[in-house]
Amino acid sequence: MDGTHKVETPKEEIAAILATQRASYIAEGFVSAAVRKDRLKRALTCLLDYKDDYIRLISEDFGNRSAETTLFADVVASAGALKDAIKHVEKWMRPSKRSLQFPLGLLGAKAEVVPQPKGVVGLITPWNFPLTMVFVPLAQMLAAGNRVVIKPSEHTPRTSAFFKEVFSKHFGEEEIAVVNGAVETSQAFSSQPWDHLMFTGAPVVGKLIMRAASENLTPVTLELGGKSPVVVGDSADMGRMVERVATFKHMNAGQICLAPDYLNIKRDKRDEFVDRYTQKVSAMYPSMLANDQYTSIISARHRERLEGYIKDAREKGADVRIINPAEEDFAGQNQANKLPSALILDPTDDMKVMQEEIFGPILPVRTYDKVEDVIDYINDRPRPLALYYFGQDKAEEAEVLSRTTSGGVTVNDVLWHGAHENLPFGGVGNSGMGHYHGYDGFLEFSHQKSVLRHPKMSIGGVLGIVPPYTDKLRKNVERQLK
Repeated sequence: MDGTHKVETPKEEIAAILATQRASYIAEGFVSAAVRKDRLKRALTCLLDYKDDYIRLISEDFGNRSAETTLFADVVASAGALKDAIKHVEKWMRPSKRSLQFPLGLLGAKAEVVPQPKGVVGLITPWNFPLTMVFVPLAQMLAAGNRVVIKPSEHTPRTSAFFKEVFSKHFGEEEIAVVNGAVETSQAFSSQPWDHLMFTGAPVVGKLIMRAASENLTPVTLELGGKSPVVVGDSADMGRMVERVATFKHMNAGQICLAPDYLNIKRDKRDEFVDRYTQKVSAMYPSMLANDQYTSIISARHRERLEGYIKDAREKGADVRIINPAEEDFAGQNQANKLPSALILDPTDDMKVMQEEIFGPILPVRTYDKVEDVIDYINDRPRPLALYYFGQDKAEEAEVLSRTTSGGVTVNDVLWHGAHENLPFGGVGNSGMGHYHGYDGFLEFSHQKSVLRHPKMSIGGVLGIVPPYTDKLRKNVERQLK
């Protein structure tokens, strides 16, 4: 297993797979709970039976990634989603009864909403959590009764090639297929007439995906990123806040769509935060280059992008604090692509680090005097995927949460709202559309079909809408308008 694969998958090959899956879906008809559970269990096998291989391959793709990170953030998260779907799929599939307006209900009409598979779903996944971003949405797609074609990231080529190998052992191509490739494959993939298409990645690419999907009127779920702010209230517990922000700003080297992107803190508490944060990062990672628990940046290009943010901030007057407790020579290495932690104090809006999603262990720190100023700052920018509030002031918390719009919120911590299967996960506006996880994901990848069953009695006759019209219709209309 050397991680190599065909550079691009031709458009014709993707179209042929889609046609095969759609024909198989139509021929199958109703997808029973037993069939859905079987597919979910086989997907779980594709995860758990190969977890050691995934740990090794993902680390090789990254340059270095700790086994603990992959186990906790990829394997456990993926297994949780699949097991949740297996447990609840029968309940999720049940039609829901709906009440009817007068006089249909009184005349014996009955209505229900039946969740029906959309058919064949295309899934384009990112590189930052190679397992989670495949298996978590896949759990809800399979629970909804769909066939799925997966296009994993080209930035993790070994892992992506292994996906194709593993899924082909446990699924027929008419159920789940994997296609690999880079930009050309992604373009060909997004232009297919899927019954639903999901993409996770950057907003700039999300726009291209949505534009291509619109040609086929394909519904899309877009899980994008953005600049997720941390608002530190005056009543926040400083020690807890620092630990929680530092933990998730450095997990996966900050390469998480939900990672805190910039922090807002009262002006008179900034220096205390800087001292505590520096101490906490140093305690978590006393060394970085020689530390297998400190994850690499995914590629030299992304490392250079992040180094460019730091250089740009310095040149524009920011106070940049590099946290490098072992004083290691990062400039002397270019293969591991590790990057030391950094704080950028008092950033200005013209700096690249405040204009683009960071996706690395760099944290800009803004100061404020009134929380209203922070709310205005957030509202003046594209809506973020997440917002984090720290503090014990319930009135202030309510003001921040009610006056800002974000995909989701965690209070007195970061990221965790995105880790629960029973909470819908998704963005809003520039940070995405649609949501998944648990039952909400099942609904996202299902068609909610309304079914109305009329009685033998002529409802048109009762209402007087069968010509020639009489006073009966007028009286019924007047009754409805009262």
